[in-house]
Amino acid sequence: MEDVAVAKSWRDELASLVEDSGMRFAGDTIEISTPAFEDKRSMYESPVTEEVVAEPESFKDQIEGFVKACGDMLLELLRGCRDVVQQSLLTEESYIVQKTKGPLAEASRRLSVLNEFLPEDRDPVHAWPVIFFVFILALSALSVNSKPSGKLVKEVYIHPPSATRILLPDGRNMAYHEIGVPPDRARYSVIAPHGFLSSRLGGIHGVKVSLLEEFDIRLITYDLPGFGESDPHPERKLNSSALDMQYLADALGVSKFWVLGYSGGAIHAWAALKFIPDRIAGVAMFAPFVNPYESSMTKEEMTGTWNKWGRKRKLMYYLARRFPNLLDYFYRRTFLSGKHGQIDKYMFLSLGQKDKVLISEPAFEEFWHRDVEESIRQGSTKPFIEEAALQVSNWGFSLVDLQVQEKCSGKGILSWLKFGYGQVKCELTGFLGPVHIWQGLDDQVVPHQMTDYVARILPRVVVHKLPDEGHYSYFFLCDECHRQMFSTIFGSPQGPLEDNNEAPTEDDGEQETTNLDLAAE
Repeated sequence: MEDVAVAKSWRDELASLVEDSGMRFAGDTIEISTPAFEDKRSMYESPVTEEVVAEPESFKDQIEGFVKACGDMLLELLRGCRDVVQQSLLTEESYIVQKTKGPLAEASRRLSVLNEFLPEDRDPVHAWPVIFFVFILALSALSVNSKPSGKLVKEVYIHPPSATRILLPDGRNMAYHEIGVPPDRARYSVIAPHGFLSSRLGGIHGVKVSLLEEFDIRLITYDLPGFGESDPHPERKLNSSALDMQYLADALGVSKFWVLGYSGGAIHAWAALKFIPDRIAGVAMFAPFVNPYESSMTKEEMTGTWNKWGRKRKLMYYLARRFPNLLDYFYRRTFLSGKHGQIDKYMFLSLGQKDKVLISEPAFEEFWHRDVEESIRQGSTKPFIEEAALQVSNWGFSLVDLQVQEKCSGKGILSWLKFGYGQVKCELTGFLGPVHIWQGLDDQVVPHQMTDYVARILPRVVVHKLPDEGHYSYFFLCDECHRQMFSTIFGSPQGPLEDNNEAPTEDDGEQETTNLDLAAE
């Protein structure tokens, strides 16, 4: 036993003094006992230690990660597309650059004048994109109704067709309407072209048939091209508007007639005076519209006109003159939206006190709704854009051209010698008939400065100024106003035509005034 104890090697004695590491030495080789090591490690591990398990990813986190990854991919794709465009399409040798470089440079040169409105420390390259973005936001804000009303909005109702139509020489159909006395009894024939957002149902708003019969008046109204039941005109201008009026008179057997122009409808009356003066017996206008960009207006007349309008109204005229197609956006969201609204809201108007009272009356609202429904029957913005553009574009003539002037035949030295001996024949040119204008001094729609301009350019025009009257208050639904108008231009009622055994005339009411004017000239 002692031999056995003594036979213990020094390796065993060393192992007994230290912890078992799981290593065994057999001869010169070293062996590692893995199970012994695992058992020994488990002895030192705490029995209360728990294994940490990762929580599963929620569906929301997965979606967020997917969207983020897609965004990163899209961003990289756009960067790649940008590099491709810059390296292939926007080089100096590119076909697109060569074709567009000249026009873009010219456009940039013309628009560079707008840079004067920018602050000096602002780079136009950075400033104009910001301005454009703000402009888009402003347009979007206009389409949002920030003040909802509890009032029930009335839907637009399109009535069945009911107009009488004639066929014009160019193949178009024109719808018209007439009230008053029959053709064989008419002492005076009056043709009334309507204005913007109106129709043949407008005419003299609210005039009584009995009053027309008292003065022996045949009132004829018609739908402008594209309005109501009239066919659109492919190339509409003011001279074509005058010809349409002449064709209508020919079809109805009217030789000479009076023209009545109210507000925007006055531009067609001006056209008739220019292009068909021989067919016009006289003109009556109420708040006649004049091109606010007319170069012959004085600074005071132009400034006084523009200062009466609000910012939205000014924007409409600017767009109609420069970018008329953009008006489609506004028209689709107002009177072509399928819902009725107040006239001042749909037309961006500022109104005087009497006008505000009038448009709140049920009778006015009923008439206005019916007229608008007929006006927008065809559902197209094109005729309204054309009408708006006609108001502020080049008319093809100026009101100065309507002045009465003395024109003598012949030119040169021979005519001068004849003039010295009194042999040269001279005649008056321009419209020689009577022209009456009624203008409210509280009119915010067609400011009185426009009529002041007309009176200065055409001194023969008789202007009736109406204190405290607005744009609608004198012309709409006013029996006494209509009577005063007829008495002024036609004189006292002369009774039925057949009782006097007279032929119809068109200028009886102004014969004395015309004779006085010609004598003065």
